[in-house]
Amino acid sequence: MTSKLKIDSTLPMPSGYDIPIFGFGVYQTPAAEAEALVSHAFKAGYRHVDTAVGYYNEGPCAKALLASGLPRSALFYTTKVPPREISYEGAKKAIAGTFEKTGLDYIDLYLLHAPYGGKENRLGAWKALVEGVKEGKIRSIGVSNYGDHHLEELEAYIKEQGWGKEGVISVNQVELHPWMARPDIVNWCRERGIVMEAYSPLIRATRNDELVLVKLAEKHGRSVAQVLLRWSLQMGFVPLPKTVNLTRIEENADVFNFELDEEDMKELDTGAYESSGWDPTISKD
Repeated sequence: MTSKLKIDSTLPMPSGYDIPIFGFGVYQTPAAEAEALVSHAFKAGYRHVDTAVGYYNEGPCAKALLASGLPRSALFYTTKVPPREISYEGAKKAIAGTFEKTGLDYIDLYLLHAPYGGKENRLGAWKALVEGVKEGKIRSIGVSNYGDHHLEELEAYIKEQGWGKEGVISVNQVELHPWMARPDIVNWCRERGIVMEAYSPLIRATRNDELVLVKLAEKHGRSVAQVLLRWSLQMGFVPLPKTVNLTRIEENADVFNFELDEEDMKELDTGAYESSGWDPTISKD
């Protein structure tokens, strides 16, 4: 089944919309370079760009989307409420700012960037996203860096409010790779049909010399990055690789004509919990 995946394959979300299984991340991508890079990614077959208010490149990403020559319905645009703006008013401001900067008619997916601000503010920010859906501005909503306890808090609130598909959690975006597979969060989300997006799927190039990765790369005649991305796809995740290198944009997308076998996947089941960056999923606030 996984070998039949294509770069424009999609996964269904609880909202009723579909999400492309492969995205282009633009974290730390300079605004001056973002439009050209996203345009190159679209030409390479990507159909999904993942930005955020806090990345300061929402506008250039949207400009690339609008200038792509592709139907708007074929492209998927994600952005996020900044961690420091997690509140009802903060989220409303972020949403308004996104439309002002992008000129888009709608946002495919809007996430809460992190579970910060305390319970009242987290739930208030979610209410603002739901209102965006009801107003037709946003198609699907979700979270990023949410641990089980944050997800349970939000799920209880959604049930209490009696929202239907307009208020459902469609995505949880967290750091995911063989050294941070997060079965606790993954299983919680899978039981509810929530899509798991993988940021830092290439582990920030910090494990390129790992013997298991080097071995599998040699076995399949691929790069370490391609092995990691293939692992992510076969785990059922939506990887969001980022790079400012045009050749690597193309290389990262070239992962749909090979497959890791069962033994390969077992070797990558490290059982480790080693983040390459921040880990707000454990926040108790």
